[in-house]
Amino acid sequence: MNQHAPITDDLKSKGIEINGDFAPGYETILTGEALEFVADLHRRFDGARQRLLAARQTRQASLDGGEDLDFRADTAEIRKADWKVRPAPQDLQDRRVEITGPVDRKMVINALNSGARCFMADFEDASSPTWANMVEGQINLRDANARQIDFTDETNGKSYSLNDRIATLIVRPRGWHLPEAHLKVDGAPVSGGLFDFGLYLFHNHQALKANGTGPYYYLPKLESMEEARLWALVIGHAEKALGLETGTVRVTVLIETITAAFELDEILYVLRDWIVGLNCGRWDYIFSYIKRFKARADKVLPDRAMVTMTAPFMRAYSLRVIEVCHRRGAHAMGGMSAFIPVKNDEAANARAFEQVKADKEREAEDGHDGTWVAHPALVAAAEEAFDARMPGPNQLDKLNGYETSAAELTRPAPGAVTEDGARGNIDVAIRYLSAWLSGRGAAPIHNLMEDAATAEISRAQLWQWRVHKVWLEDGRVIDTPLLEDWFASVLSDLREELGEETYASARIEEAAAIFKDLVFSDTFEEFLTLPAYPRLD
Repeated sequence: MNQHAPITDDLKSKGIEINGDFAPGYETILTGEALEFVADLHRRFDGARQRLLAARQTRQASLDGGEDLDFRADTAEIRKADWKVRPAPQDLQDRRVEITGPVDRKMVINALNSGARCFMADFEDASSPTWANMVEGQINLRDANARQIDFTDETNGKSYSLNDRIATLIVRPRGWHLPEAHLKVDGAPVSGGLFDFGLYLFHNHQALKANGTGPYYYLPKLESMEEARLWALVIGHAEKALGLETGTVRVTVLIETITAAFELDEILYVLRDWIVGLNCGRWDYIFSYIKRFKARADKVLPDRAMVTMTAPFMRAYSLRVIEVCHRRGAHAMGGMSAFIPVKNDEAANARAFEQVKADKEREAEDGHDGTWVAHPALVAAAEEAFDARMPGPNQLDKLNGYETSAAELTRPAPGAVTEDGARGNIDVAIRYLSAWLSGRGAAPIHNLMEDAATAEISRAQLWQWRVHKVWLEDGRVIDTPLLEDWFASVLSDLREELGEETYASARIEEAAAIFKDLVFSDTFEEFLTLPAYPRLD
């Protein structure tokens, strides 16, 4: 039976408080020493984190006032200077296919066994941040690094364990914006990112070294070089506190915000002792584009399905990541194709594999050093695309000479806004939030793998279309009454499809209420997960 955490009087006297349940095994992760390590990170760096989050809003106000994004004048020397990042460790030299997914036990085993070169274990967009998910995820990763992980599926009796050869493990902690409300230090919730980063490093650095690898991370949703510098300060301090050499921790930064795309050199530079690459986090990037240009009627995007990696502003972003990374000796990782295998429909399954293949062939030909997939069955197809175009471990020597302008990076994709696109956004977001509230952060919906980023696109598009009264192809204007009708219609369809019992147990009405509040709000909430977080069990 779960019980509240047995925090000692000594820890209480040090300002550390846990208000989450304490299940068997949690005591091996939430040790006094580990909690004091996280508390130290909080006390040293949370003030800077809060200031950087406030700076995001200051910058948003400037963009809302009509400011255009451009490359920074104050960092021109960094862009002009000749420098490179520290070379990647051996097990991160070849990253041609990486698989991503949440940190539940079965997923960790299957992903590590998938044949992919790396597995990004995701505490962020692919995980619902319930207390159980976050702590048990740490247990699962620790057990995987100790080669002591197994799992038996109670529904079918099937057992899972690690193969002899497994993927290199990379961990994505939560972004700077997300709190971990169940751990408080001096009365304030700690950063979810510092919680995830600190516990993983504290408990795993020794086992990782013994395995010939290291503590590797993906850092999400950075908006600027200053936010990257904060991670550099955190990592440098953590290494010293644990007696580790500089560069023991290695990171890849997800370029998934439009502002970060203008500071690629700068982000690499401030993290140069630890960084090994940048990744094109395409779905969050689209969301960021809408969010940061939400006040601009000239930046409205069409249906999500039309905003592909071949859209001009997305292609400019991808090619720029490749050129800057290779010039600095860093890997340029491609993004996630959302397609997944389709059961019981051979034609649809074939189309999904063709979509994935085309996406990965384009990335390899452009010069990316690797890519992401969301399902083990897609690893071979992605690897085949890269094997045919990348005979070596990477393409760091491939410079495309690509130069882009601010206008190219911010020019919206062409295309129409349709009723099908709008209704699809409503449907997908409600289904996803239903899964998220139930503790599942990655959900297969209509043969695509959806996570928080794709739900954010759905929410942001509907808000943007309503605020700017966008015209549909058929001449109607998207406004509040029309959206209200579509919400009612989608909910009616879901009730009929799922049946009353499942409709209620899946918390569909609650998910819809959260989503409607966000879409119809006068102000734009920075992340949908922030108001939804207190509703998690």
